[in-house]
Amino acid sequence: MTTLRELYEYREMLFSMVKKDLRTRYRGSFLGFLWTFVNPLLQLIVYSIVFSTIMRMNIYNFAMFLFVALLPWIFFSTSITQSTTIMMANSNLVKKIYFPRIILPISVALTGFMNMIFGFVIVFIALIIFKIQLSASIILLPIVMINELLFVIGLNIVFSALNIFFRDLEHILGIITMAWFYLTPIIFPVTMIPDKYLKLFFLNPMTSIILPYRDILYYGLWPSKKSLLLVFLMSLCFDIFAFIFFDRLQRRFAEEI
Repeated sequence: MTTLRELYEYREMLFSMVKKDLRTRYRGSFLGFLWTFVNPLLQLIVYSIVFSTIMRMNIYNFAMFLFVALLPWIFFSTSITQSTTIMMANSNLVKKIYFPRIILPISVALTGFMNMIFGFVIVFIALIIFKIQLSASIILLPIVMINELLFVIGLNIVFSALNIFFRDLEHILGIITMAWFYLTPIIFPVTMIPDKYLKLFFLNPMTSIILPYRDILYYGLWPSKKSLLLVFLMSLCFDIFAFIFFDRLQRRFAEEI
């Protein structure tokens, strides 16, 4: 509760860090902030060409099938990767100025979340172009996105703390996320998973986080409300663990950095 109170007291600092990161990410580039929209647009064009002419999948409009799940994955993988180095990148702040250190990994998650929201502008435009109709299930999309944000915040907090004591984590995490990508039904439908391995795939929390995006945006289906609730509770419990874990380790941050 003390950490939550401090986060509320330093909320302006948190929002300022997110704004600064969003403004400076593409500073000096020709297109600037437009890259937030151009990147997902270029990805969509590449996937459309590759999977419609070269690697033909027996899935209708495979580019969109992939894209609506890939964008949330990019938010997830980019955020946890960046969170591992956020403490070292801000070592001067950590050692010299008092503020809730937990703000740093949370700001990474919120910045990535904002980028994903901007990317969804391209997704909705593409859905219109490809004539994929949205259903009333779209009203659950914010819940799906919040579930993912909560899970990412927890992971960011844990990895940002661990990397201070175990500097190889940032390199190991690259391998882990690559394997994690192929263990999540992003480039293939769930129906391709053999029945004997299906339960194992659903032990992966990202499976239950990614699939609702596809249900809502591609299939126009209502995701399982029970599954959404379970993911929310899981993410909330993991966040509580992450806050306690971070609080225990942060006392040694200054001397380790």
